Amino acid sequence: MNPTTEITPPGGYYNQNGAAVLPQQVVAIAIGRNEGERLMRCLRSLLPQVDRVIYVDSGSTDGSALHAAELGAEVVQLDMAMPFTAARARNAGAARAPDAAFLQFVDGDCEVETGWIAHGLAALLAEPRLGVVAGRRRELHPEASIYNRICDVEWNTPIGPARAVGGDMLARGAAIREVGGFDPGLIAGEEPEMCLRLARAGWGIRRLDAPMTIHDAAMTRHAQWARRARRSGHAFAEVSWRHRAGPEGFWKRETRRPLFWGVALPLIILACALLTPWAWLLLLAYPLQIARMALRDPLPRDRWARAAYTLLAKFPEARGVIEFHLRRLVGRRSGLIEYK
Repeated sequence: MNPTTEITPPGGYYNQNGAAVLPQQVVAIAIGRNEGERLMRCLRSLLPQVDRVIYVDSGSTDGSALHAAELGAEVVQLDMAMPFTAARARNAGAARAPDAAFLQFVDGDCEVETGWIAHGLAALLAEPRLGVVAGRRRELHPEASIYNRICDVEWNTPIGPARAVGGDMLARGAAIREVGGFDPGLIAGEEPEMCLRLARAGWGIRRLDAPMTIHDAAMTRHAQWARRARRSGHAFAEVSWRHRAGPEGFWKRETRRPLFWGVALPLIILACALLTPWAWLLLLAYPLQIARMALRDPLPRDRWARAAYTLLAKFPEARGVIEFHLRRLVGRRSGLIEYK
């Protein structure tokens, strides 16, 4: 049986054990800047499902804060004189609900699926040491571009215990507070980094088999895809560096792969080509790797394109890795890398 049944008590649901699941136990925190109508859809999807909605605005100029307040959300205006990160915004929202039992974090360009809050809440209530749950994030317009479709597949992570989740999650307030929330110094990768600290503290993290959010990536240009990949490389490098002494080897492999495909292999080919023209045959490693990934992909649609873009992404990812370490060595803070 589904954890939430068709029988609905006033203001909530019953879980599979017959206990009432009340979404009023949840405070939602949405973050955004200049999201326009996407933010309105986000807030409208949240307001009927939770007790409070807190919207954290990071310097919008399109009236987002005013429109959010008109809908009934509590608005927090970040001081933009300080360096902005999504982690800082999420922490600011959580600080407005210091005693909340459960917190639903969501990006302002996402709609929350009807019934997700009750479904996730039932899972958290059933297991006291379960700290975070996430469901299926889907792309609003996968037909708009290959980049949107790749994102949609990327978000379909395995069901069950997980090492990390993305920016949309339903979390136990006590667990978030125990680990000190998100790291405000990270420009990307703040959710997996916090999940790592949650796991070390003994909290469970799980992906549920349930629809959670609908995301509007609006990614139609290759430059956007490349910037997103560059941001991922930066996140891999920074988080793996911060936790380099940990036994998990967190994101070390994700950091090494772009350095191999995007830096080391091209340099090896160029160096060897100075000795023999046969070295250019090493370039075949790239189409062979694309074929390997495509043939292992269980989803037939776009499998070759996904494989090609996954490999091509190693070049901007490598740039992100290198940028992080260069700035680290000279003591400079990295700025945001946004693709929208």
